Amino acid sequence: MQTISFVIPCYASEHSVALVMEEIRSVVAQRPEYDYEIVAVNDFSPDGVMDVLREQAARDTRVKAIDLAKNGGRHNALICGCHYVTGDYIVFVDDDLQCPTDRLWELMAPLESGNYDVCFAKYPHKQQSAFKNFGSLMNNAAANWLLGKDKELRFSNFSVMRRFVKDEVIRYTNPYPYLAGLMLRATGRVTNVVMEERVRTIGTGHYNFRRSFALWMNSFTAFSVKPLRLSTFCGLLSAVLGLLVALYTVIHKLMVPNVAAGWSSIMAAILFLGGMILFEQGLTGEYIGRIYISLNNSPQFVVREALNVDPRGGPEQPGESALSCASCAEGCPSDHA
Repeated sequence: MQTISFVIPCYASEHSVALVMEEIRSVVAQRPEYDYEIVAVNDFSPDGVMDVLREQAARDTRVKAIDLAKNGGRHNALICGCHYVTGDYIVFVDDDLQCPTDRLWELMAPLESGNYDVCFAKYPHKQQSAFKNFGSLMNNAAANWLLGKDKELRFSNFSVMRRFVKDEVIRYTNPYPYLAGLMLRATGRVTNVVMEERVRTIGTGHYNFRRSFALWMNSFTAFSVKPLRLSTFCGLLSAVLGLLVALYTVIHKLMVPNVAAGWSSIMAAILFLGGMILFEQGLTGEYIGRIYISLNNSPQFVVREALNVDPRGGPEQPGESALSCASCAEGCPSDHA
């Protein structure tokens, strides 16, 4: 019997996450040839979501509840959950009931056919604000350029991947993970299934400008040096333009000796060149800063408590680069002497 592992990142969802789990149970019951498990990761939520997860784990041993010691964002929480799954298929589901979980089998059909390794739900109309839609377009454009993604392929919060793709994803132990990029790095057999995203009925979204920009920077700098090459090209282009303007100024002065010096044009050139230099320095500094943090072995996530977890499971850590344990709760996956 094959197993489907559902990974749910939880943040401010004490009123919805249990409903998501109930829907998962009812949908999986339609196909008795599949077993399931649910790995719910509490991303340092400010509400009582961990109490809900404890209750769910107590009444259903298929539910694994992971409590993180600090907030690291959705992608960190999902990678944390991937360390604890045991299934043949891994499904990412949000905790707010917006994912059309009732259409799970449509999402899994391309993988069951053997033709694909990863499948994302594709939403023709996303149920989110205009600001978030704009951010999604920018993120998609960056992925097309940086990751070589098919222009027709779309990423979303509802997706499924095979176990070997998950194994490749969790090999990434550095900070600033970007899951879609890790999936594309593992396989080229990725597709979409069109379905409608649900309207949010419980709670509110938590991706503000700061979080969205941080995620975009992860996709922009984590898997490609193209931004550095672009800055090099811009610097070279600015230098060539500066040389051409200088030649034009000298020739024009020789031909028209009485021409007045242009203060405005000089200031415009200074501002343009200064802005390009600062942009390139900032981009280089972003790369250097991320390298520095990675060399310091900053953990992706820190687990405070893990429920219904096999002590032999969880992250494999020769040096615990991806996981640190704040305290050894029952079922803690680390092997402490």
